[in-house]
Amino acid sequence: MSETDQETLNGVTVGVFVAPEGTEDVEFTESKAAVADAGASVEILSSETGEARTVDNDLEWAESYEIDATFSDVSADDYDALVIPGGTVGADKLRANEDAVTLVREHVADDKPVGVICHGPWVLVEADAVEGRTLTSYPSLQTDVRNAGGEWVDEEVVTDEGFVTSRKPDDLPAFREEIVETFAAESR
Repeated sequence: MSETDQETLNGVTVGVFVAPEGTEDVEFTESKAAVADAGASVEILSSETGEARTVDNDLEWAESYEIDATFSDVSADDYDALVIPGGTVGADKLRANEDAVTLVREHVADDKPVGVICHGPWVLVEADAVEGRTLTSYPSLQTDVRNAGGEWVDEEVVTDEGFVTSRKPDDLPAFREEIVETFAAESR
């Protein structure tokens, strides 16, 4: 990464979601690293204080990470961009959290960018944010996206009006690059 790439997101604040347990570790860590390496100020957001425990392949416990703030303690005004990683259990817990959904709904209403991967689009569906947009996700969410008024496509990474979505961990290289590029363009 060049010095210019390291400064791409200077002055940009990104909130990275994580469920208390069940968020896919590689999707969380790689997304967080992408924006931090590009110079963004990053805060880890969850529904509870303390630590969040991630998983590998949805089934095996991975690592624990300190939470910077809870969804109820922040507002859309605090962030220039949001990242919502997947993990089946983690994304399901996030979409069931009213404060997380409200934060996403308000963030999107303010026309701010969001990066979402794997099962993370469940949160966008719950926030009524996908109607009229094209996105991708883990394939099992395609009916949910369509039922919410979105167009689902099977592509590595899709960008639509500030939404950057990807299907799975294999797509992380493209996802990392695109969230940095989109967040830089949309946050200025």
